[in-house]
Amino acid sequence: MAEFTEITTGLRFPEGPVAMLDGSIVLVEMFGPRVTRVRPDGSKETIAEIPGGPNGAAIGPDGALYLCNNGGAFTPVEFGELLLPGPFDPAAYIGGRIQRLDLATGVVTDLYTECDGRPLRAPNDLVFDAFGGFYFTDHGIRDEHSRTSDLSGIYYAMPDGSSITEVVFPTEAPNGVGLSPDGNVLYWAETHNGRVFRRTVEAPGVITPAGPGDTSVCLHGFAGLQLLDSLAVDGAGNVCVATLVNGGISVVAPDGTLLDHVATGDLLTTNICFGGPDHGTAFITCSGTGKLISMPWAYPGLQLAHEA
Repeated sequence: MAEFTEITTGLRFPEGPVAMLDGSIVLVEMFGPRVTRVRPDGSKETIAEIPGGPNGAAIGPDGALYLCNNGGAFTPVEFGELLLPGPFDPAAYIGGRIQRLDLATGVVTDLYTECDGRPLRAPNDLVFDAFGGFYFTDHGIRDEHSRTSDLSGIYYAMPDGSSITEVVFPTEAPNGVGLSPDGNVLYWAETHNGRVFRRTVEAPGVITPAGPGDTSVCLHGFAGLQLLDSLAVDGAGNVCVATLVNGGISVVAPDGTLLDHVATGDLLTTNICFGGPDHGTAFITCSGTGKLISMPWAYPGLQLAHEA
């Protein structure tokens, strides 16, 4: 297992880390449910309470934090010292949504709750492009009581609430989403089938459709029981995907080669972002144990669009 620095612990299923200029990390606590700022000394401050289930987070062109909120699609389950996402409880579900959080005031605004009349079920992760729009995944809901599982999609939306379009359908429990450094390739990870997919971006919010038998769509399929969570693309164009069960960060090259697996010791390693000098430090959320850790990244880091 790699050498890590433990920044803080005691988080309630941390996700969506964003590295800020002041050295702090802003993240969500899905079972807080809240958005929290973690200082370099490990101290924590609540920025805003977020009813439902905040998942992914990203800084937009206006400096606000944009959130994927799954609406409470999971219930918290204590299993020994681990905190796990448990079954869907319809009584606790408030509906999926995309939200904007003003980091200065703590004011939260709902931007999108549907697309073309179809409710958003469980938005999970998002990434902004250089043109000011963002792609996000809808993980969907798996309901054990009704024995149903959603087919869901990937969307492109504008941060002012004016436009939302479904750009990929169908997908099976899409989770992490990211863009290549040049913005020309969209990547996403599907949780339960353990695969990372890719599509070409023709224009902002326009994705090349996959033809019959198009094997290039699947970048990498993981062997055995490896579930996938969120991801980040590093400066070398590698897809760095948080890997569940085989807890850690798996590094997949742009040609689909599995380059590395950085084990964290947490079965529910959920997300990664880059920050620090030259964005050479990886910040990783270990959600099962409620930790935020960091380590020097072995590959070039990447500054995301609109991160100052």
